[in-house]
Amino acid sequence: MPWNKNDYPDSFNNLNANVRNKAIEIANALLEDGMEEGRAIAIATEKAREYVTGDKKQDVYQVNAHTDGWQLTKESSKKAIFVSETKDALLEKAKPYVNEKNGVLKVYHEDGSLQDTFYEVD
Repeated sequence: MPWNKNDYPDSFNNLNANVRNKAIEIANALLEDGMEEGRAIAIATEKAREYVTGDKKQDVYQVNAHTDGWQLTKESSKKAIFVSETKDALLEKAKPYVNEKNGVLKVYHEDGSLQDTFYEVD
């Protein structure tokens, strides 16, 4: 069954509307060509972001420990975009924000080591 604007994979939830609609279109075409669902979703997300934004360069955002809890910053900046007491609370705001900006989100442990990376196209 093909996906549509009201019924699509959960991983498309945080994509902005233009990227999501293009991803649905691409994923449906890939499925029609016989591609496995998980692979079709990943490729469609990448290609839709590239199509909508016009290039593959993505800004990198970071979630790091902060004196007031946790902060989201752009990699090239020290100014906090969001600050929250807990990492989970910050991630609830950070994930949609970074996804809307078609960026990469790097989440660090309190000791500064990399924990996870989200939304990386390359």
